[in-house]
Amino acid sequence: MLTNVRTSEPRDDEPRDDEPRDRGPETMSDGHLLHVADEQTDLPVDLERYARLVRHVLVAEQVPVDVELSVLFVDEDTIAEYHERFLGEPGPTDVMAFPIDDDLTPSGRHPDHGGRGPGAPDAIADEPPPILGDVMVCPAFAAREAAQRGVELVDELSLLVVHGVLHLLNYDHHEPNDELVMQRRQQELLDAFAASERGTEA
Repeated sequence: MLTNVRTSEPRDDEPRDDEPRDRGPETMSDGHLLHVADEQTDLPVDLERYARLVRHVLVAEQVPVDVELSVLFVDEDTIAEYHERFLGEPGPTDVMAFPIDDDLTPSGRHPDHGGRGPGAPDAIADEPPPILGDVMVCPAFAAREAAQRGVELVDELSLLVVHGVLHLLNYDHHEPNDELVMQRRQQELLDAFAASERGTEA
């Protein structure tokens, strides 16, 4: 899995006309503005499920309301382009996270001043919601990894979505201890979400 890519450059990819699988942007019941889009045609993706998963992570991590983020499911060509463009590495990958640069939004994300997520002290009422960033996931690449690891694709995609969102919340895995913390938190979130989904289906 990739580390996060810090960039101030806006996303320039747009959903194609033949891809209507797009939920957003949608304001969730907890106040988060979430955009979940399927911009690939390789594999079917349950956008409703992953929107619930993202909301679960944001609530569990106590991310303040009025925060906007996007989760995009893309094909291998698209993620390979971003992989090389921002990390200088050829070929596709499974997940990339693009936090928004703090210095471009001084009233938005302040991860080094208390809390693990974004915070906007003294927010102005008519100020646009702070943008947490984008998570880009490649289902085709994830399908191969899932097959190699002997897990279901839905579980692999869930892991990648949580991994990407945690990167937006300043989790990282450069150091062994940080990696352990991130992996443990990922599993806690996935287990809790699975339990909540079982309760919904009951």
